[in-house]
Amino acid sequence: MAKTQSVTSLEVSPEEERRSRFIKYTVAMIIRVVCIVLTVSVPLGWLTLLFSLGAIFLPYFAVIIANAQGANSSKASRKSAEAPTISISADSFREAKTKNDDSE
Repeated sequence: MAKTQSVTSLEVSPEEERRSRFIKYTVAMIIRVVCIVLTVSVPLGWLTLLFSLGAIFLPYFAVIIANAQGANSSKASRKSAEAPTISISADSFREAKTKNDDSE
């Protein structure tokens, strides 16, 4: 018998997944813009180096973070629901039939 599909075990919809990736990437790019502004406005020093490195390497890491599903981390934490299986033996029907026949 084929295993039934449960609504709670379905994958995330493509629209929801795309939206999640878009939000992650947008947040990373906002941080990059802040790094660029701080690189220009902060006097030379180790903070300037830190901000410029953030501005240079953040796009690469933003793409990695946005596209990483982490082996479907949501799938790992999600528990799939199992549909209950009901089985009735044929003996139950025979007993019910003989009781009905006896009462008549």
